[in-house]
Amino acid sequence: MDQAADILRSYLRVTQHLSQQFRKYFGQFNLTFPQAMVLTVLGESGPMPISALAEKTGSANSTISGVVDRLEKLELARRTRSSQDRRVIYVQATQRYQKLREQALGSVNDYFCTLVQDISPGEREEILRALTTLDRVLTQEKQRDS
Repeated sequence: MDQAADILRSYLRVTQHLSQQFRKYFGQFNLTFPQAMVLTVLGESGPMPISALAEKTGSANSTISGVVDRLEKLELARRTRSSQDRRVIYVQATQRYQKLREQALGSVNDYFCTLVQDISPGEREEILRALTTLDRVLTQEKQRDS
């Protein structure tokens, strides 16, 4: 049981460190981490419905809807109705975001790459395996609870 507590403490410390790093980095662009994550997904994948965006970011539809509201006010994202099905609304990154990304921001993935560049390839593989396993276990638990 001590090992489980050690895993939990390590996980919490790592997520706290990452949150602080992301907040510091994206804060200089007046963006929160969730906003930067949504913009990264939109920038890499293109326009998509809120439900797909929520799935790709691991968030609830209502959470993503609020994030998109704030991004629209910043003129970094916009909603548009589908031409095939007027009930479907797509979210897309704007040209303003693309310019910001090209000038300085990069993406969440780019920034994270700089954070882990000093970790050896073997250690990165080990971290990936462990996190993939943890994700699988948590996903299975979530499915059992549904």
